[in-house]
Amino acid sequence: MKTIKIMPCLDMRDGRVVKGINFVDIKDVGDPVEHAGFYQQEGADELAVLDISATLENRKTRLEWVRNVSSVISIPLTVGGGISGLEDIDAALEAGADRILMNSAAVRNPNLVREAASVHGSDRITVALDGKRNPEMPSGFELVVAGGTRATGRDAIAWAQECQDLGAGVLLPTSMDGDGTKKGYDLEFIRAISQRVSIPVVASGGAGELEHFYEGAVEGGAEILLAASVFHYRTFSIRQVKEYLKDKGLPVNL
Repeated sequence: MKTIKIMPCLDMRDGRVVKGINFVDIKDVGDPVEHAGFYQQEGADELAVLDISATLENRKTRLEWVRNVSSVISIPLTVGGGISGLEDIDAALEAGADRILMNSAAVRNPNLVREAASVHGSDRITVALDGKRNPEMPSGFELVVAGGTRATGRDAIAWAQECQDLGAGVLLPTSMDGDGTKKGYDLEFIRAISQRVSIPVVASGGAGELEHFYEGAVEGGAEILLAASVFHYRTFSIRQVKEYLKDKGLPVNL
């Protein structure tokens, strides 16, 4: 098994870190620069900054947020929200992102994934995909976009495989059914994707107990474990999570 990485996630709106449940009920949870610096000190392997309102507000990523956060960390930074073209990717990378994350734009224009991977390399391209249970889909999961507000009528697992074929280097699936609930990752959804692709998969949405992280890696097959609420509210420290995983026999960087 590859080394398991821990990735706190800063969901951003109006310059602040926010957190919701099932993509709604959004609450302010602090300053992004303070959180970023704290998480690096705590031993985070990577960090994600997601401009959650960009697509809905039909605007670009707020690059000043990227610059501010990247200025206080040296760990890899993944930036998403409002990425709709190669120029947006160039701008985010120039502002300090190590990887960019696209979601709705990739669904609208799959060739953007191929072009971005060709120009910048697959390692710098992460595709996020949001899924929701729908028994009418072959896999049982439907792809949703625009912050979970619009169903696409497409199978989420088939889309994950297509993203790999297009050149994505990492996949970040989030289950709308589990987001922010702290009831555990949607293991069925994550496993369905990790079993279909060979690139790293990020477990996202719902971590609330230490065992949830272990389950995300072992049962879900994820190499990167993303969480927000449990870190923002200091339910657990990153070191606590890593020590727990190490005690359970998983490789981590302490």
